[in-house]
Amino acid sequence: MAKYSSKINKIRTFALSLIFVGFIVMYIGIFFRNSPLIMSIFMLLGVIFIIASTGIYFWIGMLSTKAVQVVCPNCEKATKVLGRVDMCMHCNEPLTLDASLEGKEFDQKYNKKEKRIEQ
Repeated sequence: MAKYSSKINKIRTFALSLIFVGFIVMYIGIFFRNSPLIMSIFMLLGVIFIIASTGIYFWIGMLSTKAVQVVCPNCEKATKVLGRVDMCMHCNEPLTLDASLEGKEFDQKYNKKEKRIEQ
């Protein structure tokens, strides 16, 4: 069985990993101190990764403000749901806002348009 997590948390984790990748790329640039051009390219690439991370954090922040906030029936904490199915941010309980999906096996494919047409 695949491990699922909240969509918002997945995107935030990706943005955080971009920051670390950016720092690692910049540190690799230090090994090329004798070649200013190569060092500058690595430094610039690292900064681009960090700027991309900032853009993704901004995007997910805007998306998070539009997400539907619900109370998880399992842990009774407030969480946000993106799409038709999502997981609780706190306890990973499957959540849905679509009454036709209640009681069905959790599948992230329910958020894709092809899966909606099948039903």
